[in-house]
This record gives sequence, C-alpha cells and structure tokens, in this order.
Amino acid sequence: MRASLPATLLLSALLAACASTKDAPANKNISQSGTLKVHPGLLGQPVPPELQQEPRVATSVSATAGTDSAIKMDEAGLRTQRSVYFDFNSAEVKAEFNPALQAHARYLANNPKSRIRVDGNADERGAPDYNRQLGMKRAENVRQSMIGLGAPEKQISIKTLGESRPKLKGHDEESWSENRRADVVYEQEN
Repeated sequence: MRASLPATLLLSALLAACASTKDAPANKNISQSGTLKVHPGLLGQPVPPELQQEPRVATSVSATAGTDSAIKMDEAGLRTQRSVYFDFNSAEVKAEFNPALQAHARYLANNPKSRIRVDGNADERGAPDYNRQLGMKRAENVRQSMIGLGAPEKQISIKTLGESRPKLKGHDEESWSENRRADVVYEQEN
C-alpha cells in the first residue's frame, strides 16, 4: 500500500464529515462559510498564480517518504503553517505536523542565510517553572524534528515562553489546546 493512500483517505473522511454537519452548531473558530476550501498545494496540485505571492520562492516538499509525489508550497503557504500543537502534558511532535515541518526544513536547507527560532509554549495549568521546562522540551523536539528532516542545525534556535504568551486567554479546553504549541518564527530571511 502506498504511503499517500492513508493520507488521502483521511482527508476524504474529514472533508465528508465537514460537509455532513449541516445541523451541527457552528464552531466559533471557523470564520469561513460554505464549503471548506483547502490550498491546492496541500493536496499536491498545482498552485494557481493568483495564490502565489512570490513564485520565485516556491518550495517543493516530499509529501511522503518513498514517493515521487510532492506538495508544492509557496512562501505564503509556508508562512501560514507555523504552529505545532501538543497534547496535554506532552512534548511529543505529532505525525500530522511532519509535512509543515518538512516544508520549513526544506526552505532552510535551500536558503542558508535564513534563521528561525522555535518558541515553545504551554497552557496556564501547571507551575510556572514546569511550564517553562515543558515549553523548552516542545521547542527542542520541533527543532530536532526539523534537523532530522534536513534543516541545518545552525539555522534553528529555541526559546521557551512557558505560559506567558497565550494565543487564547480563556480558561477552558479550547483555549488550553491553542496554547499548547511551538511556533516557528522567521528571524532572518533571504
């Protein structure tokens, strides 16, 4: 079985689930009405010129190991996929974030003057010292994943923010899940 088949089946199931929830209450995080729109580059399709901000920076990233298919991501596509989210009390990088991390790694490998910083974050639960340590572990694991995907080690620094920079300021699971993350921040670009 090809490695891309499970990803295609998962995407199909998710799209079907989104289309079949007409009577379900609206999620307040989704501001788009109508059919779910997916960037064609994420589906391995050609990206129309109107979606490419700077075609000269287009980056090709292998969608799955061992296949010739590639996800084409323009600079804007890379920029919108900057956060890696984690489970509660975990610093393990989920496989679902590998394509985005691989895109960033490839960009860094192709642009030796570029530098990024990975900021590790935690939700408000837990002691401040623990949250700083957890944020550091998350940032380091994202860094190691990117290095394993081909990014030069010298181009990636890490920083922990602990619970000091929440994305959402609520005190519920929705807010906490948004705040358990590591963010890729471009410090210097070509």
